Amino acid sequence: MNEAITNKKEFKSYEYKTVTAPEDKASLYLDCYESFGWESDSNLSEPTGRPVGGRRAVLRLRRDRKIVNKMELTRLQRQFEACVSEILSLEKAGPSLAAVWAWTIALLGTAFMAGATFAATADPPAFLLSLLLGLPGIFGWILPFFVYRRVAARRAQKLMPLIEAKYDEIYEVCQKGRSLL
Repeated sequence: MNEAITNKKEFKSYEYKTVTAPEDKASLYLDCYESFGWESDSNLSEPTGRPVGGRRAVLRLRRDRKIVNKMELTRLQRQFEACVSEILSLEKAGPSLAAVWAWTIALLGTAFMAGATFAATADPPAFLLSLLLGLPGIFGWILPFFVYRRVAARRAQKLMPLIEAKYDEIYEVCQKGRSLL
């Protein structure tokens, strides 16, 4: 009789969390959340990490409610989430600045082309002025592609050490979390 009682499974109470993550970072999120006591919720009919619109994934997680050091794990989890959001903003910063430069040059090229068009359609037509304004306009339409690539590459090179430092910080936070479990 005693053996039957000891073989019964103990009831576990869980807390649940749903996280929406960029699709390319879903594995990072799953790995790191495990360091804070979370596990993938296997009771769902739909798989965890399923993609949703905008190249994002929904992660459904659960954690034992009676986990030890819950307050410290939550603090470390928030620190991890802050680091990931900083990484995402740093990754967006490079292309954003490059796009601003490219659009500015393209807009100036369009202004020169408009001036060239007005000079050509004036009464009497000013073909020399049209030619002088049209050449910078054409270059203003061609150069943005090359400027974008160059500025984005330089910016990425500058931001890479900062991003790597954030990944190192995430690694340390996850190690601390893992040691508390």
